[in-house]
Amino acid sequence: MKKYIALFIIIASLTACEKDDFCTQNPVTPNLVLRFYDKDNTNDLKNAERLSVIAEGKTDSLFTNRTTDSIAIPLNSLSQKTVYTLKMNNVDGNVANNQTATLTIEYIPEDDYVSRSCGFRVIFEDVNLSHSGWISSLSTNQIPLIDNQASAHVQVFH
Repeated sequence: MKKYIALFIIIASLTACEKDDFCTQNPVTPNLVLRFYDKDNTNDLKNAERLSVIAEGKTDSLFTNRTTDSIAIPLNSLSQKTVYTLKMNNVDGNVANNQTATLTIEYIPEDDYVSRSCGFRVIFEDVNLSHSGWISSLSTNQIPLIDNQASAHVQVFH
């Protein structure tokens, strides 16, 4: 009898196992992707020279003295607004010659269920952008949905 009980327990434990559930997707909460263009020739990319990006209320920079034609910046998923200061540092090191701009992003964060193994990510709906400073214009002031970061969401002309 003990042999039958032991055999039953072994068979029951082998057949009760579930397949491991691994997250094979990349459920990343997307960043806002900005691409910099020349304000005078809107088809030409133009690097933002020695760019530093600082979130409102923070002292550390996401990027420091980075020369680039595009950046991906995170949005605060616990808020409905994120404000960044974009500073182009002057080559001579004189703080008075630095150019600053403010980029204000307002949105509605929504939880997006991916799967049991991957969990949730946050997507951003009804995104509105405003700017000041060295940014001349943006390609759009409204984005209906940010749910990926595969390409630029906004062209920044300067």
